Amino acid sequence: MEIKTVTIYTDGGCLGNPGPGGYGAVLKYGEKRKELSGGFKLTTNNRMELLACIAGLETLRYKCRVTLHSDSKYVVDGIEKGWAARWKANKWMRNKKDRAENPDLWERLLDLCKQHEVRFVWVKGHAGVPENERCDQLATNAASGSDLQADKNYRPKAR
Repeated sequence: MEIKTVTIYTDGGCLGNPGPGGYGAVLKYGEKRKELSGGFKLTTNNRMELLACIAGLETLRYKCRVTLHSDSKYVVDGIEKGWAARWKANKWMRNKKDRAENPDLWERLLDLCKQHEVRFVWVKGHAGVPENERCDQLATNAASGSDLQADKNYRPKAR
């Protein structure tokens, strides 16, 4: 069976950080296009950036070759530079004393990357890339919605 090539654009953000948040994703396969979004009552920008990628990849029903575009260096470098895999191998520690943030979402993203051939590409945010701009709009609209979900695994940092 021929492997399908899919392009995914993602964005996530918050109205305040932490605050109400949303994500948006645009999937393209040939002439087909699908848009996804979701909003949460209280979360962070980084969690929404990760969730946008997860939502896009979870939509795929078969193993695909994916080019995933994100304006989040945190996400792109986390995968492409191997940080997330290293944090996982070190029991979600970034170093000897600092815990990695968002291990629940990194775990899901790493699992999805094993199911597909995924290459992450950084794009400059708010630079006129049409699909990235659309994802930003989807994320902002989702964060501004009235029927926001709880981000059950978000833990505010202790002050």
